[in-house]
Amino acid sequence: MGDLVKKIAVLGSTGSIGRQTLEVVRAFPDHFRIIALAAGNNTSLLAEQVNEFKSKIVFFEGDKTPLDKMGLDYKFLPLEDIACHPDIDIVVAGTSGKVGLKATLSAAKAGKKIALANKESMVMTGEIITAEARRNNAVILPVDSEHSAIWQCLRGETAPERLILTASGGPFKGYSISELEKVTAEQALKHPTWFMGTKITIDSATLMNKGLEIIEACWFFDMPIDKISVVIHPQSIIHSMVEFADGSIKAQLSYPDMRLPIQYALTYPERLSNENFSKINWNDMKDFTFEKPDYNSFPCLKLAIEAARQGGTYPAALCAADEAAVGLFLKNKIGFMDISRLIKQALDEHESVTNPSLDNILEIDIRVRERVLQMAGTNS
Repeated sequence: MGDLVKKIAVLGSTGSIGRQTLEVVRAFPDHFRIIALAAGNNTSLLAEQVNEFKSKIVFFEGDKTPLDKMGLDYKFLPLEDIACHPDIDIVVAGTSGKVGLKATLSAAKAGKKIALANKESMVMTGEIITAEARRNNAVILPVDSEHSAIWQCLRGETAPERLILTASGGPFKGYSISELEKVTAEQALKHPTWFMGTKITIDSATLMNKGLEIIEACWFFDMPIDKISVVIHPQSIIHSMVEFADGSIKAQLSYPDMRLPIQYALTYPERLSNENFSKINWNDMKDFTFEKPDYNSFPCLKLAIEAARQGGTYPAALCAADEAAVGLFLKNKIGFMDISRLIKQALDEHESVTNPSLDNILEIDIRVRERVLQMAGTNS
């Protein structure tokens, strides 16, 4: 294929999105070449990936011993330098948390195609990143199943009237507040539908994940918050819907498999057959059900919507507070419902900055995280 081969950097290659991205690449060796891999502390897995895909550029935060033991020939570069490297066509932003902010911005400034799975990039710095993308002709391709669904539904269409994000409801759909007070981290990490990293799995259990997706959708599709809604769809077959002015609704359906939206972002505008994907058997399909979200039992969703309405640095403060609170919950230092309580208190105290710079956002991120730990009575 020569020049038609797409050269890819995978940021967060040892995480859930990164590993599934490499599964897609593995299925199409004539279409993709891995140029760079970036990971955190899991350098044992990273070494295996570098060896398999012959990646010449690498970033990691952990011990380099596993890479050196395998005698791998690689060049170490910072995340931001990888994201704007001239040899790379597509940057898969699969890191979690704020670590991916500067790298995503670097890719946007370099005019790259960005397959974006890092929620914080759009939630915390959506205005900055979308402006840089427009200025430099970068293309931001959504990897989340919900945003990918909307993107697919919008192809060839005029402006939508409303976006409808679907949510599985997580493992605690139907739980009372008193039941939720007793939820453990072990229980919350057992998502009924999706295989994901720990942070996003907890966010799915609190429905914060869906709130962050609403904020992302505002920036991805240039839609006001009041034209985006959420419906609980436990079967997770409809991945989101778009309503048009005439009342018509388009939906994208498939079995839940993150490799599908990842592949679509990598192959766009083409669609390639992948024998690893299961096709829907309609004879096996039972009822599709839909419910309103329970904002009382899952207040994180409401907090996210309110942060989006407030604008400024409220979404950045929301992300910082959530990440700190989820970290405490995973360490068994706070309860499940304390996550939303700490976030609400942090947002109530927040003094927003209008038209913030990246430095403003990063300063707020640090300050809000520290405040959440302080409110929880812990330093870690």
